[in-house]
Amino acid sequence: MNLPPKVTPRAFERLSEIGAADQGKALRVAVEGGGCSGFQYEIDLDEPKEDDLVLEGEGQKVVVDSVSLPFLTNAVIDFSEELIGARFVIDNPNATSACGCGTSFSM
Repeated sequence: MNLPPKVTPRAFERLSEIGAADQGKALRVAVEGGGCSGFQYEIDLDEPKEDDLVLEGEGQKVVVDSVSLPFLTNAVIDFSEELIGARFVIDNPNATSACGCGTSFSM
């Protein structure tokens, strides 16, 4: 079954910590051509647009544009804090391989 991406509570908590909604911003997750594996994730703070899928939690928003949505079916958007750094991460079951950088993948 094709489901929209899911956002973890930890990702929404991080957006709250950085005050995204206070700035009128949402976390935009997009898929673009490029990267070392064919596709790459673009993750940044942006204003929601009319045709975006909006995922809401804890007063925060994550948005995905209609072109990127099919690439993110059943994906999980999370926030990870490790010794090497902290970042938003995507667990994408549609990706057949991924690069070590974590932002590039192929399908």
